[in-house]
Amino acid sequence: MLLSIQEASEWASREFKKEITPSNISYLIQYGRVQKIKKEGKTFILADELKRYYEQSLVKEKKYRQKFEDINWHLSFDWVKEKDRTKHVHRLHPYKGKFIPQLVEYFLDDHIDEFKKRNFFKKGDIVLDPFAGSGTTLVVANELKMDAIGVDISPFNAFISNCKVAKYDILDLEIETKKITQKLKNFIKKQSYIRFDEELNDILADFNKKFFPSPDFKRWIREERIDEKEYSKKRIEEFLLKYFDLLKKYGLEIENKEKSSFLKTWYVLPIQKEIEFVFEEIKKVKNKNTKKLLALILSRTIRSCRATTHSDLATLKEPVTKPYYCKKHGKICKPLFTIYNWWERYTKDTIKRVSEFDTLRSDTRQICLVGDSRELDILSELERKDKELFEKVKHKKIDGIFTSPPYVGLINYHEQHEYAYELFGFKRQDELEIGPLFKGKGESARREYVEGVAKVLKNIKKYLKEDANIFIVANDKFNLYPIIAQKAGLKIIEEFKRPVLNRVEKDKNPYSESVFWMK
Repeated sequence: MLLSIQEASEWASREFKKEITPSNISYLIQYGRVQKIKKEGKTFILADELKRYYEQSLVKEKKYRQKFEDINWHLSFDWVKEKDRTKHVHRLHPYKGKFIPQLVEYFLDDHIDEFKKRNFFKKGDIVLDPFAGSGTTLVVANELKMDAIGVDISPFNAFISNCKVAKYDILDLEIETKKITQKLKNFIKKQSYIRFDEELNDILADFNKKFFPSPDFKRWIREERIDEKEYSKKRIEEFLLKYFDLLKKYGLEIENKEKSSFLKTWYVLPIQKEIEFVFEEIKKVKNKNTKKLLALILSRTIRSCRATTHSDLATLKEPVTKPYYCKKHGKICKPLFTIYNWWERYTKDTIKRVSEFDTLRSDTRQICLVGDSRELDILSELERKDKELFEKVKHKKIDGIFTSPPYVGLINYHEQHEYAYELFGFKRQDELEIGPLFKGKGESARREYVEGVAKVLKNIKKYLKEDANIFIVANDKFNLYPIIAQKAGLKIIEEFKRPVLNRVEKDKNPYSESVFWMK
């Protein structure tokens, strides 16, 4: 039976009793999971092939559930659509290691269920996140009419967080983004590399259409009808001859011979010029909050324009300054030679997101402080940064904590935004990170981690109400948190275990993590 994309969505939703959208079906076609059949100019798929795919998916899901028997499946949030996991300002900037807003909402809001049998927070409370990251707790607290304070050792993390909760003059933001976008467009028109890029795109499109037809090529790989490694190697060698001929035709230098900085190493020369141009234009903006948000948009833009493969965008390996075979897309891809498309896309997306949050936000206060939570005097810092919050904390204290400390040996938090530190001149404090990747996961690193997190909890206890609720999200595979709680003079009241299924990293294997409720 042949089904259109819409028919396939409706049929699969009924058959498997879960929402399967036309976008889900299009994804399966695009990545060769099901065969695309063209008939009278329209796209169809076979119902039997779609059924096989989802039956295999259900087998995988059953295995996951058997693996995590003692899990609270309410906390999987696997039914939440990606657009809702990244709603409004939560996706203003990429950030590795953040939790989804629904997890914070679950514990901060006023619902109860068979697992959460009481409320822990209420409107008007003050919430603290001593490992604020990209500010998810602060944003959720605002929506739930709670004040919130974040602390982070990374100045750029604090910058992201404060941009998310700031209030903007949307009209001024629209005017300034349009102005800079037009200036960037005019700047690019004068550059010879843009004509090179246009011609390269045309040649590449024709080459991919001939040798890497989509989605057929991906299906051929899955069916082992071709040797992907040998075939792609031969074709990229052919295409590079065309590429170098084109470079010679335009007399261009693409790669910066000087590798003295991150920007000079990981961006081709045309991109470097455009980054400098836009940054200089942002410096001229008068409205302080508009200027900060434009800088965040530029950071988001240049992250997407690094000279690397699409597969390695999250974890850089080595600079890629010429076309390459892309395993992710099953065709030849190339580095970007202009930031224009991403800049334009992200300016529009950002305005839409802050406008949406503006309709939801409450009249409460949130701020992220830069500092080391092991020793930061929160009251003194608040007195300097936010007098109103300072007075509230001074007189009523903080009602509770919702946070997720770094996982041992998983991420170098400063390094993931190295481009932004260099461009904006933020001070790096890598050596003060707790549990960074560069210190590993060995016994010594674990001991240091335990001492670090315990010291944070001991330091911030003095700002909390006597009966404050403390929630810590952790992938505690080394069983460190009972020791941490003891060292901090706290007791674990309950452990909520949750499965993590909807992962966006290259490693998509599910795992479980815990939410520890302490007092």
